[in-house]
Amino acid sequence: MTAQLAAYSTSTGEAFQFWILGTVAVIGALCTVFMKKAVHSALCLAGTMIVLAVFYLANGAYFLGVVQIVVYTGAIMMLFLFVVMLVGVTAADSLQETIKGQRWLALLCGLGFGILLFAGIGNASLTEFNGLAQANAGGNVEGLAALLFTKYVFAFEITGALLITAAVGAMVLTHRERTERARTQREMAEQRVRENKHVPPLPAPGVYARHNAVDIAGLLPDGTPSELTVSKTLRERGQIRDVSTEALNDLKALEQRAEERLERTNSGEASK
Repeated sequence: MTAQLAAYSTSTGEAFQFWILGTVAVIGALCTVFMKKAVHSALCLAGTMIVLAVFYLANGAYFLGVVQIVVYTGAIMMLFLFVVMLVGVTAADSLQETIKGQRWLALLCGLGFGILLFAGIGNASLTEFNGLAQANAGGNVEGLAALLFTKYVFAFEITGALLITAAVGAMVLTHRERTERARTQREMAEQRVRENKHVPPLPAPGVYARHNAVDIAGLLPDGTPSELTVSKTLRERGQIRDVSTEALNDLKALEQRAEERLERTNSGEASK
């Protein structure tokens, strides 16, 4: 009787943990949806996943908590984050609706998910449960495996099929069919020679700019920046650091010091 009452009661520490971490999880989820930059949304989602892992660990689901941190947060979420950082996703990309009716479909899916979520919460609050001691009697991993491969085996298999379909669909959507043969480096070099345009390779970034970073344009002999030395993607994003003014000031200072030295040298020779 005491164990049954303990299963239904909540201690002060558990309540404090729930309200603090629950608030952090909700804020992270809202920031994931409403953040303008995709990198910030991915970081907020990673924080929300870590809080969910703490919830799993606090409720005795040690295997799910470790999997949440190692697999989802540590592997999959970080992979998403690195892909977003490398490929680059701007706020303008999200405004282009490539599939007609996808917003209404997303609204219906969100409504259905909300119904399932409230139904699950209502089922958990209205029905009786055995408690952690009985659920983990043979071990947390063994109890989870028994549920996945017996009672919920069809739901588990359907979820796996949906994940595989989503992965294949993402690959199909991102794959672009090439309508013509890709040109080789030799062919592109020959074309530059025929057009008499950029016959040598493009100049490297940072030349004469006192920096060799990819986001700093190289400087021409007169001190003006060359747009050919930086990537077009960085130019479109506005992520190029301008050092032309600094470089021109340095060149003027060098020229002035050179003239002063020449004047001092000429004046010294004339006095002799």
